[in-house]
Amino acid sequence: MKASRKSKRVYELFVKAAAQNPSASLNTGGRELPFVFFRSPTAFLPSKDGVRVAGVKLEKTILKGERGKDQRAVGTRQFEDLPCGLVFKSIGYKSLPVPGLIFDHKQGVVPNIEGRVLSSTEQGSSSTEAGLYVVGWLRRGPSGVIGTNLIDAEETVETILADEISGVLTNEPALGRSGGEGLQALLKGRGVPIVTFEDWLKIDASELDLGKQKGKPRQKIISKQDMLMIAKQVPS
Repeated sequence: MKASRKSKRVYELFVKAAAQNPSASLNTGGRELPFVFFRSPTAFLPSKDGVRVAGVKLEKTILKGERGKDQRAVGTRQFEDLPCGLVFKSIGYKSLPVPGLIFDHKQGVVPNIEGRVLSSTEQGSSSTEAGLYVVGWLRRGPSGVIGTNLIDAEETVETILADEISGVLTNEPALGRSGGEGLQALLKGRGVPIVTFEDWLKIDASELDLGKQKGKPRQKIISKQDMLMIAKQVPS
């Protein structure tokens, strides 16, 4: 636990959630929220009339790999059914390939070394694309929680800073100017609209307003075009 920032962060999140209101169980009518580990959902079970969910089939899993480093949950082919009347899916999604980059379709990741994008998948190859990095699920696959993403991003940023200090970024002609100025020039040259923090505030306010109209805390705007229109980056 001490050697793994990710494990420590996940543990802290569980402890925080459990300690927020120790007396809450006294006012919930006996309701409980159990966390069941080492289970992977494989199918939804229908009710007898076939119109609603009646349960979830779960496969028991075990951890394989070096402890605390590269462990993954793998199926044991042992199954159990969990009766239920409602299911919320929160498993995530599989990343999509990025044009021009190699992609591991099985893992759903762009192969990388500490966030640096590999330029070849040959066995033992360590050749990387100068100035190109990945984070999150595109880097490690669909796993982890918010805390995991935080640490993952920090590690990639440390990689970028190391490359900046060593001259990898400033010495690469194709990258042009470095820093925010270079990024804005690159995006402008490619015709990519830039959404500033002020633009995001407009989108945020719009989502809150839409949610209020529907009696919700927020109504997410999922269309990129709609968000850009709100930010006044493209004509309506």
